[in-house]
Amino acid sequence: MNLDGRVIVVTGASTGIGLAVARALIAKGSIVYGIARRRAVLDRVHAELGKQFRAIPCDVRHEDAVRDAFAYVLGDAERLDVLVNNAGLGRFGPVADMPADRWHQQMDTNLTGVFFCTREVIPAMRTQNRLAGFGGHIVNIASIAGIIGNANLSAYNATKFGLRGFSEALMKELRTDGIKVTSICPGSVGTDFQVKSGSRGSPNPMHPDDIAATVVHVLESPTNYLISEVVMRPLRPRG
Repeated sequence: MNLDGRVIVVTGASTGIGLAVARALIAKGSIVYGIARRRAVLDRVHAELGKQFRAIPCDVRHEDAVRDAFAYVLGDAERLDVLVNNAGLGRFGPVADMPADRWHQQMDTNLTGVFFCTREVIPAMRTQNRLAGFGGHIVNIASIAGIIGNANLSAYNATKFGLRGFSEALMKELRTDGIKVTSICPGSVGTDFQVKSGSRGSPNPMHPDDIAATVVHVLESPTNYLISEVVMRPLRPRG
């Protein structure tokens, strides 16, 4: 796919991987609708990236808010070529000490939010496929934690294992509609995620720009060519 002029939604676009993805896509000429919870942070991103970045404050955990956000995108742009489901969080700790609200917060953001966003784009992408022969591309940012279980990451592991399963099923469901689905599973990435989640992570992590470059590579693949899953790890995690 040639990314110049493409309409793309990136969730969790205000910081970390999402911000790096938005930057990389705008550098390719795309129009990025960035979804995140905090209007003030989105406004700062807009000031940095300019008019090709359109800020949409939205909490992906809330079904009605997601529906309104995507209705705005489709009304404003009249098409939607790519969805990057990046919004996510981790709250680590032992199962025995985990409050139910912490479990639900991760499930609702990392998995149910992906479902809400994905459900909104499928009809538009199916219509585009009927009109133009290619519907679009859905990229889900999963994690190495969706491949390997870790002590004290139970809820986060569950969401990312679930996201990989969701992605594989969705890929098989939508491929005949000309809609690609790709799951990207990074290992340690140098963002503030580790601090917020309560994990130390790798002392020599990947950079968010590394993940963004992979997203761009996947999106630019030829039309009749599907990269269904990518696993990324630091080459020398300990330096």
